[in-house]
Amino acid sequence: MTDNENISVKKQLMLVEDDKELANLIKDFLSRYEFEVTVIDNGIEAAKRIVLDKPDIVILDVMLPGQSGMEVCKQVRSTYDGFILMQTALDDDIDQMMGLELGADDYVIKQVQPRLLLSRIRALLRRAPKRAKVQTPDKYPDLDTIVVGSLVINIARRKIVLDDKEIELTTAEFELLYLLARNSGKLVSRDDIMRHIRGYDYDGLDRSIDRRISRLRKRLQGDSVQAELIKTIRGQGYQLCM
Repeated sequence: MTDNENISVKKQLMLVEDDKELANLIKDFLSRYEFEVTVIDNGIEAAKRIVLDKPDIVILDVMLPGQSGMEVCKQVRSTYDGFILMQTALDDDIDQMMGLELGADDYVIKQVQPRLLLSRIRALLRRAPKRAKVQTPDKYPDLDTIVVGSLVINIARRKIVLDDKEIELTTAEFELLYLLARNSGKLVSRDDIMRHIRGYDYDGLDRSIDRRISRLRKRLQGDSVQAELIKTIRGQGYQLCM
């Protein structure tokens, strides 16, 4: 085995946290594992660096000097395709819902146990989409693409086209649509969705899946009165119908 084969490439993690003591504790812990950790202590700098550095994952505190974590998430989400894990100071449903609405992929409550934080980070990173080669029409040559009726999902470019109209989606919405399209015409259970999005099973109580489905429907249909593209199978899950 060569020296190069012994070297593992560390994941790039950006920690946006203005509590220096907490930031150092988290950095020291995660640096023992597979992460190269960069610490940013204010929202304005974080928004710039996330877009420029494109880390594999960002741990983003809600309360920051300069601008809030919510504002940072909203600002970078359209151009940053990595994972965002929000840190909220309180077990506040409003903060959690708002973070998910703005494109965060998951959230933890401060001060989370380091090993639980590590588990949540690893669960997110396991969700990195696997590209599937399929036959594509001439209009979209040589691209990793899923085509379902008039819906075209360009996985390589994270581009959505429906009825020849491009649709803008957040990363979380893209991941959800990708899962449904990959299983087009089949039932996708809440367990399947939860495992794909968060890395663990549905607990029967979390309503974030329903909210994401609702937002995705609105993105795809806009003001159209066409038949519902994402069908709810009561008590079971969802199905993409084209």
